[in-house]
Amino acid sequence: MIAVRQVTQQNQGKKTAGIDGVVALKPSERQPMVRKLKVNDGGKVKPTQRVWIPKPGRDEKRPLGIPTIYDRALQGLVKIALEPEWEAVFEANSYGFRRPRGCHDAIDAIFQCIKGKPKWVLDADIAKCFDKIDHSALLKKLNNSAPVRRKIREWLKAGVMDRYEYQPTHAGTPQGGVISPLLANIALHGMETEVKKIVPKENKQKEIGVVRYADDFVIMHKDREVIDAAKEVISRWLKGVGLELKPEKTRIAHTLEGDDSGFDFLGYNVRQYKVGKYRSGKTQKGYKTLIKPSAKSIKNHKEKLKAVVDSHKAAPQAALISKLNPIIRGWCNYHRTVVSKEIFGELDTYLWEITWKWAKQRHPNKLKSWIAKKYWKAEGSRQWNFRDNKGDKLLLHSETEIVRHVKVKGTVSPMDGNLVYWSKRLRKSPLVSPRVITLMGKQKGKCGYCGMLFKDGDK
Repeated sequence: MIAVRQVTQQNQGKKTAGIDGVVALKPSERQPMVRKLKVNDGGKVKPTQRVWIPKPGRDEKRPLGIPTIYDRALQGLVKIALEPEWEAVFEANSYGFRRPRGCHDAIDAIFQCIKGKPKWVLDADIAKCFDKIDHSALLKKLNNSAPVRRKIREWLKAGVMDRYEYQPTHAGTPQGGVISPLLANIALHGMETEVKKIVPKENKQKEIGVVRYADDFVIMHKDREVIDAAKEVISRWLKGVGLELKPEKTRIAHTLEGDDSGFDFLGYNVRQYKVGKYRSGKTQKGYKTLIKPSAKSIKNHKEKLKAVVDSHKAAPQAALISKLNPIIRGWCNYHRTVVSKEIFGELDTYLWEITWKWAKQRHPNKLKSWIAKKYWKAEGSRQWNFRDNKGDKLLLHSETEIVRHVKVKGTVSPMDGNLVYWSKRLRKSPLVSPRVITLMGKQKGKCGYCGMLFKDGDK
């Protein structure tokens, strides 16, 4: 029932059909599907529907494989069975596609690794990770009972329908499948352990840091020779699962030294800056570690804002505000955990420039004072608020409070039974809305009806 609910009511892609054309089911159709859902159903798996979506900021397109609604529900059922087993053994610094973990945990893990000492970094990306995973190597790792292995093999070998043309699948897991992210994590499990073998235990393995988010990862160590060796080890290890590094997205950099110091990871720029050794009469480190939104992330955000403003030249002010606010809120919430205050202020300046241009184009023969009075209102200490007569106001980036994110502990899992830890963590998370955090505080993290503790992912 949970699996059916997930794919027919909660998932964002519930309205996207597979090759059978069936989408989100009506309430009267869900219960029959629950009774029909069995791993050893004896039915043949239908091919996935190939959908091409554009990659942000690039001309390339990413292929998605959309299974039928029945196969998605069945994949959800198998995922519910497999996840507890694998969550118990997954490596501590694997953060992608694991529900209570996320980008902010990965970034904080990097900060914890480099804050004590500047290090060399291998910043790498795996080429076409989802498309090239070796099926035999993956199934060997799974080591499950025959019905589960057989069903997963059928999903992997089901093929795709691309514009009414059938194409067999000899490698990879279809992006778009419910179980695909878990299978990708299983395929890449063991990378951190393999890299740490380079440094003997007596030389403190902790000095080498490995942080992986899905198919992006960084390796950090104080010696350049160790980083070069890690690159060779990773390349050999990836061949065992049918994968390889992407040369154009793989580089070695230093966090402090050199003209091109620092690196970008998950939309952030991680870099160390030289500072004076003495400040206020106290000895300080000769560097400071700062993590900021990356230049590429800022550029993409500006382009998105401008595209919305340009497409609403004739729209009412309220329509423009309602379209811009979710974009601003989402971008700020993602970057609010790092050093972003100055950048938020710069983006507000840019936002004023494009909205002012928008207003002037609508009234080319009016005075600037008339335009300002029509579209901007005074409120509190701020004189320029882009607000309509009904009270709808454009959000400002600088209104977002900077809140530091606390990294998830080691190898803890939401399936380890420690619901108190996960409930408390959810009540303090900067990624949860203030309204929800306030309510959870009043209810002590529990549902007012059944008394059960809330955990990440609950609706």
